[in-house]
Amino acid sequence: MATPTIQSNSPASNPQLRNPQPATRNFATRNPPMLSNQGNLIANKPLRADFELFFQALENLYHPEENPDGDIPLCIAENLLRWEELRDKMQSIVATNTAPEWVASYTDVKGAPDFRTALASFLSRNLGGDALDPDSVAVAAGAAAVIENTALLLANPGDVAVIPAPTYGGYTPDLVNKAQMDLHFLHLSEPEGHPGTYNITAADLDKAHAELGDKFRMLILTQPNNPSGQVFTEDQIYQCITWCEERKIHCVVNEIYAMSLLNQDHPDLASDYEERQWFVSCLPQLQARNSDYFHWWWSFSKDFGISGLRMGVFYSRNKLLIQAWANYGAPSMSSNYTQWLLMELLNDKEWVDPFIRNNSAITDSYATVIRTLRKHNVPYLPAVGSLFVWFDLSAYLTADTDEAEEAIWRNIFDETGLLLTTPVGMHHPIRGWFRMVYSGVPKVTLEVAMVRLAQWLGSRK
Repeated sequence: MATPTIQSNSPASNPQLRNPQPATRNFATRNPPMLSNQGNLIANKPLRADFELFFQALENLYHPEENPDGDIPLCIAENLLRWEELRDKMQSIVATNTAPEWVASYTDVKGAPDFRTALASFLSRNLGGDALDPDSVAVAAGAAAVIENTALLLANPGDVAVIPAPTYGGYTPDLVNKAQMDLHFLHLSEPEGHPGTYNITAADLDKAHAELGDKFRMLILTQPNNPSGQVFTEDQIYQCITWCEERKIHCVVNEIYAMSLLNQDHPDLASDYEERQWFVSCLPQLQARNSDYFHWWWSFSKDFGISGLRMGVFYSRNKLLIQAWANYGAPSMSSNYTQWLLMELLNDKEWVDPFIRNNSAITDSYATVIRTLRKHNVPYLPAVGSLFVWFDLSAYLTADTDEAEEAIWRNIFDETGLLLTTPVGMHHPIRGWFRMVYSGVPKVTLEVAMVRLAQWLGSRK
């Protein structure tokens, strides 16, 4: 029997393979983009319109001796006024405690159980109401992650979030980039004789619902408000929740500044609050209603001034939503080490409760700005809480246009080195209102900033 010939396909045995002819490829017709459509869109859309100037300012920061003409950023919502005190406390926790074994391992996606228990107890003590349920708490790596997760789990692309304005500019990327929600802004009036209060009514919501129909998926209420520092009354919150429940629309209350409240009895401020309006957390209502359509946001970033530790908090009695978070939230989980450190902090009730209730530092800085504005007859809205002064420079506009508004913002920076928050993205119906963050620099630096602002205002009289 003849031995069969085995045909080799190796280059050594096949001359055609030693000199292969290249395949013809038409790269001109197949040139996929480097990024996805979404990636290309985001790559050309800055997170914030003032970031370029902010990073420029960081390269030229004010220092009383080394750089007295340097820039002073007053645009990023940070509270650094008590950082040294909090830093020392956290360092003592690390020095005197051994981290538990669960810190190095995976834990519950919603947050470590011991941390959520400590967090529920802390919030119950300081925001009132019945004891919160740790199983209704979920945490994520910052407020932005909490907002994004909520939108992804509650809304379909094209659904609408209705938000009273002016409002936090970051809602746009947080709700739009991944969840692809649309945003609708409500413009509310301030009630006469009640400084610091927003005036939301069922008629406002009815009008939005008539325009949006079934796409109206979520109502977001922020109190104290960013940028105005105003609040809603308990009755307004109750009416909003009732309206939403009847239509199966989700209502989320963002109380990220819930414990950053101003002392309305401060001698330089009391005249602004003849008709007092106090902040009252909605958490007691949330507990009492036990609704599937009522949810709450908070974060350590503002009240504790530790935005870099990335710890946002979500609370809801909707068990299906919490279960969905447990199945989905792994990409936005917070560091276990951070959870442990904050757990130890919250469990020290004798230290943490007086610390969080002492708002003298933010009140003093707020008053520093208000004195300057009053001296130069610049209107502002009295704030109940938050870290901002919301004030009116419309008298300095050269035209009623976005370009004229941005020109003031840029001119203040160019002439004084003071970087206010860009007016872009806050959706105020009246041009010329600006947000100043007073808590991100020491009070002595803020006083220098007010001298510069006074000079700018005086030069335009």
